[in-house]
Amino acid sequence: MLSHDTIWSAIDTLAQRHQLTPSGLARRAGLDPTSFNKSKRLGPDGRLRWPSTESIAKVLEATGATIDQFMSYLPAGPGRALIPDGNFPPQGGSIPLLGFAQAGAGGFFDDGGFPAGQGWDVVEFPVDPSRKAGVYALEIQGESMMPLYRDGDVLIVEPGAQVRRGDRVVLKTKEGEVMAKVLARQSARTVDLLSLNPEHPNRSFDLSDVEWIARIIWASQ
Repeated sequence: MLSHDTIWSAIDTLAQRHQLTPSGLARRAGLDPTSFNKSKRLGPDGRLRWPSTESIAKVLEATGATIDQFMSYLPAGPGRALIPDGNFPPQGGSIPLLGFAQAGAGGFFDDGGFPAGQGWDVVEFPVDPSRKAGVYALEIQGESMMPLYRDGDVLIVEPGAQVRRGDRVVLKTKEGEVMAKVLARQSARTVDLLSLNPEHPNRSFDLSDVEWIARIIWASQ
């Protein structure tokens, strides 16, 4: 059963499995090194503080662990309270799933890059209910994103999230080309992307040619 103690225990176990301290795990995931410290698990007023879904996603991506593995680290036991409405829901939810190749076709996204139209499948993924409406999944098809992403991998994408230099992102051009790359730089006029596959070139686009760009928050690998 999920509770404040069991979620933090799972994070501690994940760190130990990779021979890391909680601080080392946070640092590997690109988070503030103090994010998982025991002193940060209670607020100044004594209220419980929960790790966010984004933090969980980042440590899974950084360590290569799956959601199933993380959930297996949750200690079981009677008498534990369920998590209240917070950053990590007690059960997974269904989010839209689309094949990567299909994403280049029209009718699947609105102007902001959010899921729209028909033809979406669904996949189970634990996500904060307040973000669930915008989060969706893209399934990799082909080998163009090797070695980081392989055929069949699923990327969880959040189009409303702020993107920063070094983030892994999915970008769709107005011509219908869809790609997953690393954001190198974004200015008021252009966006520069680094290729995940050394056999494919880096790309640069005028923002006027970009339909949308969304941050990858998790990947199944």
